[in-house]
Amino acid sequence: MLSRGDLTDGEWAVLEPLLPRSNGRCGRWRDHRQVINGIIHRLSTGCQWRKLPERFGPWQTIHKRHALWSADGTWERLLHHAQAVADAAGDIDWNINVDSTAIRAHQHAAGAPTSPPPALPGASKGGSAKISSHARAHAAAPVPGGGGAAGEALGRSRGGLTTKIHLSADGRCRLLSLVVTAGQRADCTQFEPVIDKIRVPRLGAGRPRRLPDSVGADKAYSNSLIRSYLRRRGIRHVIPEKIDSRTARWRKGSDGGRPPGFDKARYKARNTVERAINKIKQFRAVATRYDKRRYVYLGTVTAAALVVWLRS
Repeated sequence: MLSRGDLTDGEWAVLEPLLPRSNGRCGRWRDHRQVINGIIHRLSTGCQWRKLPERFGPWQTIHKRHALWSADGTWERLLHHAQAVADAAGDIDWNINVDSTAIRAHQHAAGAPTSPPPALPGASKGGSAKISSHARAHAAAPVPGGGGAAGEALGRSRGGLTTKIHLSADGRCRLLSLVVTAGQRADCTQFEPVIDKIRVPRLGAGRPRRLPDSVGADKAYSNSLIRSYLRRRGIRHVIPEKIDSRTARWRKGSDGGRPPGFDKARYKARNTVERAINKIKQFRAVATRYDKRRYVYLGTVTAAALVVWLRS
């Protein structure tokens, strides 16, 4: 019997064809649906892995499956497929918005080793070398801000350790792309990586869609580099001009150029990204970071975004 929060038959039908049949060791995975339900329970409650209810199976299996899928990109592939299904039905509003949110890290999120793990969970003792090498490369990918705590997307402030999620959301309050950094990273430095990560595949023939119809953002993203980047790609944008930028332009007179266009009605729709942030923060494992490793927390946020897409 399904409990509240478990995958419905319709949601499972979307995910089942994309999941691996074998674990690469002449055996079969434990029931994927049962494991994913356990991961969703942990996402919703933020409980410790070892305190998962017994009906989901051994907590070690669920934890290792989540870590492996976070490292080898499985969660990201599932999210892209859910987006592709919605896009094929014409259900994506491509007037997107960009923003970020700071996440308080629990004290248990600190203390990760300074180097990548020697082997991923489930990849030892004859595991698939192909999956292991790809997953290890994904987990060890360079992160802006250096190694140590910054390399694990942890930053220090007067409030303690924080992580920042930079994201884009469609007009229906669902995440299209996300980047995880240390909490002190400026929003504007991650604008291009967030836009570049938008990739919605086609169910049939054709290239993935990468360009939105328009982009909205607040004054944190108001600088010449971002505006030039959007103009080069032919993307309409609505970003308010900062007062100091406007003053500097006025001071230059005719040499200051024309003011950037601004659509007040379009800018009012920027609340969709705030509502998308609220949706993923309904998952307690997202609202507070408990994961030590950056790639595992990125997988946690991606899995939460996937659930939102499945249930939208």
